[in-house]
Amino acid sequence: MKQVLASILVLTNSAPISAGPADVVAAEAHCDTHRLCRFDVTVRHDDEGWSHYADRWDVQAPDGRVLGSRTLLHPHVNEQPFTRSLGGIEVPPGPTSVRVRAHDKVHGYGGAEITVDLP
Repeated sequence: MKQVLASILVLTNSAPISAGPADVVAAEAHCDTHRLCRFDVTVRHDDEGWSHYADRWDVQAPDGRVLGSRTLLHPHVNEQPFTRSLGGIEVPPGPTSVRVRAHDKVHGYGGAEITVDLP
């Protein structure tokens, strides 16, 4: 019995812990009167290195159209959560809010998303 328990402990402690999907934990929109906006987005993801990290976030119109994407060019293993900005996003007339979602190299989309009210 002791050997079985020891084996279980070794296996559970040596198994890699895989990061889940990337979550958007905060987002703000700063828009001018022509609805040209800058988005400041905070993402949390347990980046594991180059093969598994949050690699972008998108701003989506209510109809699902992607209005802008910020590509993240490297893992943020020791910087969690992290905030990045993207300006020059044109939001069409009409919508009063947009969705922000994050993507990672292994899971794609699927983490927490945030709805951002437009000023």
